[in-house]
Amino acid sequence: MKRRTFLKTFSAGLIGSTILDPADLLALASEPESSPLISVAKGTDPALITMEAVNALGGMSAFVSKGDIVLIKPNIGWDRTPEQAANTNPTVVATLIELAYKAGAKKVKLFDNTCNSARRCYKKSGIAEAARESGADVSFVDDKKFMKVKINGEKLKEWPVHKEALEADKIINVPIAKHHTLARLTLSMKNLMGIIGGRRNLLHQKIDTNVVDLAAFFKPTLVVLDAVRILTANGPQGGNLKDVTIMNTVAASCDQVAIDSYGATLFGMTGDSLPHVREAHTRGLGEKDLSKVRIVERTV
Repeated sequence: MKRRTFLKTFSAGLIGSTILDPADLLALASEPESSPLISVAKGTDPALITMEAVNALGGMSAFVSKGDIVLIKPNIGWDRTPEQAANTNPTVVATLIELAYKAGAKKVKLFDNTCNSARRCYKKSGIAEAARESGADVSFVDDKKFMKVKINGEKLKEWPVHKEALEADKIINVPIAKHHTLARLTLSMKNLMGIIGGRRNLLHQKIDTNVVDLAAFFKPTLVVLDAVRILTANGPQGGNLKDVTIMNTVAASCDQVAIDSYGATLFGMTGDSLPHVREAHTRGLGEKDLSKVRIVERTV
């Protein structure tokens, strides 16, 4: 049996009723604790699979402490509905906000530096309404809140970064998995571009190196990958439902390289298919080889 371990959980209305094969238990026990871990939850209820993915990593209290200011960063970049899979699923976002508050967060903040009109994106995506109902402080990006800071990256030396991202105690990155015409795919590391300002189009030159520079700078506490629906073509904006595939999946990890490698498999690729994943691995930001990653799979 390979080091990758699949733990399948079947719940009939109850989360956490786990049926484990003895061989799976033995394999899990033999794996080094230093191995990166990805939890993958599958099911038709986005709220339940989000909770299950986080619970499999130890629960939100493993990442959020009492009194923390938490920034939850979804993709809200496009004037699209949830069905069109250009933005993060609003139920996934709302569930994470609720979990953060239950873990003791003092305040949960949410914003994105959108590509289309912010008001249209926030409303049409369903994220603003869902996030506010869950108690988050939802705001549009204010250019006055961008501060030029030293990124000290391979290419990106300094760039304007949103003040609230710099002041947050914890950052939870919540991308949607989708096609991207330039980067091939946009997953967790690419999603961090929504925290910065400036002339972001300039970053499309050497985009892979710039994305890795941002990943090395921000180092999110937790990444939750929304694959309830994935956009398989004409991304990142999409618009045609024929380009959308329903996966009913949410994955979570502390390793942003590993989870982007996992995200690539949803499109028939590997981490090695994506230059920014290869570069991030080379720089020591995480593990791209999924055979060296513990993967816990649960079905709710």
